[in-house]
Amino acid sequence: MQKGDYIVYVDESGDHGIATIDTDYPIFVLSFCCFHIEDYIGIAVPELQRFKFNYFGHDQAILHEHDIRKQNGTFSFLRMDRHLREQFLNDVARLVVNTPFDIVSVVVDKEELKKQYQEPFNPYNLGLRFGLERLLAFFLSRDQEGKQIHIVFEQRGKKEDIELELEFRRICNGNHQFGYKRMDFSKIRFRSIFVDKRTNSCGLQLADLTARPIGLSYLRPGQKNRAFEVISKKIFQHKVFP
Repeated sequence: MQKGDYIVYVDESGDHGIATIDTDYPIFVLSFCCFHIEDYIGIAVPELQRFKFNYFGHDQAILHEHDIRKQNGTFSFLRMDRHLREQFLNDVARLVVNTPFDIVSVVVDKEELKKQYQEPFNPYNLGLRFGLERLLAFFLSRDQEGKQIHIVFEQRGKKEDIELELEFRRICNGNHQFGYKRMDFSKIRFRSIFVDKRTNSCGLQLADLTARPIGLSYLRPGQKNRAFEVISKKIFQHKVFP
């Protein structure tokens, strides 16, 4: 199997549980960030490293949207200086803008899911299904037919990762079709990888900056969302379900 020219990093936002729903954030979001490998090696990694050395003096800091937003841990220094905080956020935005990648995003509205389906589907499995369908279209449009593409997920726990891996295989092997669509996943050989975020993966950190802004743009479309304004131009396809 010929290796593909791209790699995908995935991040999520929100709880994929359906039994109890957080009324403040009743959605589940998956953001699939697609990097051309040459761009990843030549631009994404060195630019992120440069950013880290500029602000921290080392490259071991891990960008996490939640911690940046809350100014926790490594990012507590942002509380001290308003000017520095604005400069930091502007440089984060510039980093994302200047790094070439495309996004396939999926928002599952869990409240609507429970209303419309007597036995609601698993939001993560739905997000994965819709994401893989759109990744298939994306990569076929970029001459990747017959090639192998790796998709990198952040580890969530042994049990959860095993379940996700099984669902991933069912979808890619054509054993789990949904609705009227019949997708031929044999055209692209998707392979999943599960890694700990502490591995300091450039791709996972950039993906982490995208998922929550996409979710907020759905929940509060009229609210100013600077982060979403930055990433919206990178979205290849966006799916909301139901």
